[in-house]
Amino acid sequence: MSRRVVRQSKFRHVFGQPVKADQMYEDIRVSKVTCDSSFCAVNPKFVAIIVESGGGGAFIVLPLAKTGRVDKNHPLVTGHTAPVLDIDWCPHNDNVIASASEDTTVMVWQIPDYVPVRNITEPVVTLEGHSKRVSIISWHPTARNVLLSAGCDNLVILWNVGTGEMLLALDDMHTDLIYNVGWNRNGSLLVTTCKDKKVRVIDPRKQQIIAGDSSIRYFEITHEAPYVHYLNTYSSKEPQRGMGFMPKRGLDVSKCEIARFFKLHERKCEPIVMTVPRKSDLFQDDLSPDTPGPEPALEADEWLSGKDAEPILISLRDGYVPIKNRELKVVKKNILDSKPPPGPRRRHSTCDSDFSQPALEEVLEEIRALKETVQAQEKRISDLENKLGQFTNGTD
Repeated sequence: MSRRVVRQSKFRHVFGQPVKADQMYEDIRVSKVTCDSSFCAVNPKFVAIIVESGGGGAFIVLPLAKTGRVDKNHPLVTGHTAPVLDIDWCPHNDNVIASASEDTTVMVWQIPDYVPVRNITEPVVTLEGHSKRVSIISWHPTARNVLLSAGCDNLVILWNVGTGEMLLALDDMHTDLIYNVGWNRNGSLLVTTCKDKKVRVIDPRKQQIIAGDSSIRYFEITHEAPYVHYLNTYSSKEPQRGMGFMPKRGLDVSKCEIARFFKLHERKCEPIVMTVPRKSDLFQDDLSPDTPGPEPALEADEWLSGKDAEPILISLRDGYVPIKNRELKVVKKNILDSKPPPGPRRRHSTCDSDFSQPALEEVLEEIRALKETVQAQEKRISDLENKLGQFTNGTD
């Protein structure tokens, strides 16, 4: 006589629950552009949403605590000359976000911790290399400043954001429109889905192909066969426009959260919290194992040279406190550092040489003086904006 044994699971009673109305983000003009995008990106500090904008593309960035009705005059991140199609927060800097646009460019932005008083219009760096609209961007999970973009030109480009340079261009790999791109855990491989009905697993550094609704279903992965178990389904009758998932380090582990995602509707953003209720109020290490933190494991040059590294993990036992504003610095290479192309050299007279050297030194000295003046003015402007931001936040 056989007897059925019920499999034990620590996630057996997991469920998703929308937050209360006052914890939503309402009156947001979510973009209506046609694109297979999530339209939303979330990290432990901010929620960013692509919005409608006249005369170009824009997205709005809201502090997580700034819930309720959004002021129609809330500053936007603008700069693209056509609609924004995708956005993605940097996993190693919570104040840096990238945006892809129909104008064929990718822009990287520095977002201040305070709420700015005017639109952010100047990106830290603009990446140009696609010939058609760019619909997908994705940061490398472990290497600093490595960003992937994919466009309607069927091209995948990897960038070094720290220098503004193109690292790799993966062309001739896709015969049709690329639908989505994802990295593996250590960023050594990526997978793409394509309109030609093929899934491709790609080694980007070798530039080789090595293999290929509103309901959310979640599964448990175990070390014993069968390895994948269906758990439950969260569904909503209200149609959704897009969705953004919070990194594990942004979850409230004191409430046994195992996931949190932000659903976009026609004019609001609704956080959904998924928990596994426990009677104990102690830290549940089986629900909240060590998770990738904000520190990169590799530099861009190390990854490009062939090195791989697992993410640097952090413990959530004491909760995660986001790091204060970290500035993204872009250092573009000096074209004068490269050797000139071989060829006949123009002969200079002694008179020309004697005249050009002092003139060059004078110009360089003037440039240094102007640079110091600009840096001093930038610091003064930054200090004034910080003071104004503190004053504004204190009077809300």
